[in-house]
Amino acid sequence: MFPFSFFSVLFIVSCSLFEQERVILWTDVPEFALYAAVFNASQTKYKVETHYFELTAKKLSSTVEQPDIVVGRWLKSASTRYLFKPLDWLLKDNSLDGSAFYPKLLELGVIDNEQYLLPVSFNVPALVFARDNSDLLTDYFTVNLEEAKELGKAYNAMSRGAYTRIGFSPDWDDDFLFVSAALFTADFREGEPLTWDAAALTRALEYDKAWIAEANTSIQAVDDFTFKYFFEPPVKLILQGRICFAYMNSAEIFTLDYDQQSNLDFRWIAEKERIPLSEDTVYYGLYQQGNIGKGAEVFTEWFFQIETQRRLLENNKRQQLNAILFGIAGGFSAMRNVTEEVFPRFYPSLLGHMPPDDFLTPPNILPQNWLTVKERVILPYMHEYIHAASAVDATEDTENANGAVSPPVLKIRSLEDRVADWYRINK
Repeated sequence: MFPFSFFSVLFIVSCSLFEQERVILWTDVPEFALYAAVFNASQTKYKVETHYFELTAKKLSSTVEQPDIVVGRWLKSASTRYLFKPLDWLLKDNSLDGSAFYPKLLELGVIDNEQYLLPVSFNVPALVFARDNSDLLTDYFTVNLEEAKELGKAYNAMSRGAYTRIGFSPDWDDDFLFVSAALFTADFREGEPLTWDAAALTRALEYDKAWIAEANTSIQAVDDFTFKYFFEPPVKLILQGRICFAYMNSAEIFTLDYDQQSNLDFRWIAEKERIPLSEDTVYYGLYQQGNIGKGAEVFTEWFFQIETQRRLLENNKRQQLNAILFGIAGGFSAMRNVTEEVFPRFYPSLLGHMPPDDFLTPPNILPQNWLTVKERVILPYMHEYIHAASAVDATEDTENANGAVSPPVLKIRSLEDRVADWYRINK
């Protein structure tokens, strides 16, 4: 027969479990399942349940279900931005320290002068290269487009009329073409349904085409080199000395294996003191229609603490997850002290390599289906533009009625038509 004390303990535990407040968290960031597990193990009063969706913003705008917390990308689009509760009360009562965040990232979460969303993480574009080539670059933190072009050109080598080494070509990675467009302020942003500065985009793509012609002879010469050597991944080609640079973002760099990281160096891509952050910056909000209890508030306060994020990084290291997970929610923490002081303990190559915080330029507000439009419409257009022949030779100056030089007319469908067609088909 069990002693009375056993049943007393069992009853107390059962009541504790029964009374445990449940917090529903929706996210498209898988790491938050790990974070919720750490939180749940740290106390017994609240339990965070994580529900993963491929695109949380889309799920929010097409359901009557009511989560408590939402963490994801593109949450400030027109279809979702007013689905959240203002969070100013958390900042005003010092539950959270607004000054702990990168100011430009925090500002992006403001709607109608109120803080609706808190930034979680971000990624930074970079060029990587062999550590032995570090002395070639003039700045220890950043590299601009013109310097990359000149260094790539100087690195080139030919034999029998064909390249055996090419320092870099913009068309090797369509995401690099997009970054260069961002540096030229193409400014893709939510409109009706999408808008951008078409002239700036053309300037960027013409710059990339001229880069290839000036540094690497022609797009055909680059294509021949790419066909011959790019059966190997770019990092391996760098370490072999076949190419000088490859494009990566910060998450890609810091999930390379240890041996590769130890033999590589990197510089953040910048122009005129601007580093364009990846558009998939992660934000955090409390759902307006949710039954927000104390648990959601407690989890929010817990997550946005320096010590909590240090512990989460430590868990990744201890569980040997660093090979597949970078930083906090797949990127640098939006909390400045975490990124600048805690990250270098786990990623030693960041020492002396931190991106200048005043250079960090968040993306514009983008529609919830941005990633699909980018991958299926915008990047293919950029790639085709770089490879397209012109109806008028690009070396000839063609003047319009006002005497201004016009860009060459390309034999491809305009981006405006492609975007309009995509939205018409995918209503």
